[in-house]
Amino acid sequence: MATLFAGTMFAQDTAIVQDALVAPAASIAQDARQGMVPMGWEGKLRFHAKSAYSPAALARAAVSSAYLLGIDSPPEWGQDAQGYGQRLGSTLAHSGVRNLIGFSLDSALHQDPRYYRSTDRGVWRRAIHAFRGTILTHKDSGGETLSTWRLGSAYGAAFISNEWRPDRGNTLAQGFSKGSTQLGIDLLANVGREFWPDVKGKLLRRKP
Repeated sequence: MATLFAGTMFAQDTAIVQDALVAPAASIAQDARQGMVPMGWEGKLRFHAKSAYSPAALARAAVSSAYLLGIDSPPEWGQDAQGYGQRLGSTLAHSGVRNLIGFSLDSALHQDPRYYRSTDRGVWRRAIHAFRGTILTHKDSGGETLSTWRLGSAYGAAFISNEWRPDRGNTLAQGFSKGSTQLGIDLLANVGREFWPDVKGKLLRRKP
């Protein structure tokens, strides 16, 4: 998984990589065993605000901006203090745009942006559940539907963020590529949300 993330970082430009690094933390995931309590618009607003600008998200944005400064991506922004500021600003703006679109869509369409962990056992079944939870989402009224909020925010933010980036990256193909890459990263994040609590629990039990 680490190799996949590294490859993604080198292959993609600043906005998509940095947005991936400020994705919602695993603590946002819900355990389906606790029941699915509907989330009002205030809760969705808090969800997206935390996703974009929590202290952890800001810290990851700062670190990832330093990383991209080191590899000079994109080269048009240079490798000085101003270049770092541009990368950091692009990261935060992209994250803000994506979560604003996500909040607008999930509120208007009554969709639940939270990830619910599986009640099944077995790695394979739970991995499939994580994939399903990336493409589909729960409705406030119950049941599942296409995750319009996730798809719309991923591609919408990709195309919008291209407008302030170097011209060579502002293409239709790059927009679709960045949006699709973001969905792939969302899938990896959901896999982490699915399995990390179990891994964490085992690590804690091993402590003397």
